[in-house]
Amino acid sequence: MTTPSSLPINPSLSPPSLFAPSSTTPCYSKPSSRSSSSSFSFKVSSFNSSRTKPIFLNCKKFDYLRVNSEKSRKRLEGLVVRDSDNSRQSNMTISEVREDEVEAPLLDPEINENNSRPRRIALFVEPSPFSYVSGYKNRFQNFIKYLREMGDEVMVVTTHEGVPQEFYGAKLIGSRSFPCPWYQKVPLSLALSPRIISEVARFKPDIIHASSPGIMVFGALIIAKLLCVPIVMSYHTHVPVYIPRYTFSWLVKPMWLVIKFLHRAADLTLVPSVAIGKDLEAARVTAANKIRIWKKGVDSESFHPRFRSSEMRWRLSNGEPDKPLIVHVGRLGVEKSLDFLKRVMDRLPEARIAFIGDGPYREELEKMFTGMPAVFTGMLLGEELSQAYASGDVFVMPSESETLGLVVLEAMSSGIPVVGVRAGGIPDIIPEDQDGKIGYLFNPGDLDDCLSKLEPLLYNQELRETMGQAARQEMEKYDWRAATRTIRNEQYNAAIWFWRKKRAQLLRPIQWLAKRIFPSAEVNYS
Repeated sequence: MTTPSSLPINPSLSPPSLFAPSSTTPCYSKPSSRSSSSSFSFKVSSFNSSRTKPIFLNCKKFDYLRVNSEKSRKRLEGLVVRDSDNSRQSNMTISEVREDEVEAPLLDPEINENNSRPRRIALFVEPSPFSYVSGYKNRFQNFIKYLREMGDEVMVVTTHEGVPQEFYGAKLIGSRSFPCPWYQKVPLSLALSPRIISEVARFKPDIIHASSPGIMVFGALIIAKLLCVPIVMSYHTHVPVYIPRYTFSWLVKPMWLVIKFLHRAADLTLVPSVAIGKDLEAARVTAANKIRIWKKGVDSESFHPRFRSSEMRWRLSNGEPDKPLIVHVGRLGVEKSLDFLKRVMDRLPEARIAFIGDGPYREELEKMFTGMPAVFTGMLLGEELSQAYASGDVFVMPSESETLGLVVLEAMSSGIPVVGVRAGGIPDIIPEDQDGKIGYLFNPGDLDDCLSKLEPLLYNQELRETMGQAARQEMEKYDWRAATRTIRNEQYNAAIWFWRKKRAQLLRPIQWLAKRIFPSAEVNYS
């Protein structure tokens, strides 16, 4: 007599909360257009070679996984165990999707249910988004604002300088900082003191979100592991590109190793643009399905054409408001390729240029532009900054290291056309199919290409106004509230799902050992 085959089933090894309560069905069906749920079954032939009748393991309905393409969807449908009805062999064929091709279910019922209740979110941001002026300042300030508006409790751990007493009701904690050895104006902090650890532990975060790369992200990672909570890292500064300009080129490879260590330990990585996501994927920083886009946003009310001011134009043009006026807004750093603008101005003697912003490269730039029609305003904030954007004729962005380029978004929202380099995150803002409609792209370092786009805008008012209006209309599509909602309800959900999956995988050896010590009853099929 042949011993019946057995197949132990352990549902706990499946990713948590993948299956939602529902009726079962003995077939696999594609999701209809009216529903995001589908059902499937595993068709498993008995391991006994004398039995040919298949056994159906019916699985409950689950929320259909979102995939990026038709090809990925078809691969997902292949996730079944098959045994040919016409074959009497005992060998089974298993088709499955590779782990890095499957995305987290964005409609997981248990996680999705949490969207309706307030979350506790701990943000680790370095340097401070309240005092240090950079591209992510507006991003994080608006992110905190709209998380609070959605009812979430928010704790912000950041470098201690300039931390306000209150910001939209978020709990703010300053951590003692020290200057970056190669960039003295950038404060850094590990944020791993007993005081901060106890504050975060008392807060009981549902998720930790840290800016990367930096020093504080290490502290955030350690605290996340100590408290056993998911961690999301958002990548804002493309440090490997900056290193050769500030220090030794041989440090680039070690820096990539540090970035890989951090982001492979994270449950999800957020990037500000597709280009940066591709760079991280090419460097194999983490699994491709764990890299997600933090959608762009802009405050279209603060940056608006109505702020155009004749007084500000007089100031920016050094008393020659009738001359063509180029503006550049941003941190004045050597990595921004601002020396390229000197070459531009050498070819445009009639034009004027204004630099709005400050940074370690300012003194050298002022010497470089000595005797030229250039104005350096220093840092402008609030309405003055809005006026500076709107009062120029063309905004030029030569920096090839931008992870996104929020100043480009703000210029376009202010109704002035942009001529930007085809590098970094700029093509995400001005895609190829919109090049020449909402702005212009030029090839990196190509002066003639830049001038061929810039000169018509400077000397053709109708073209300038048409492109400026088109840019403004495009920017009205992007708002920080929608970007924040996507992070909160989709990307954080994905991070939680990946975290639970990783936790289940780590428990497998323990479960295997427990089954050997405490054997459970087998499921027999006769």
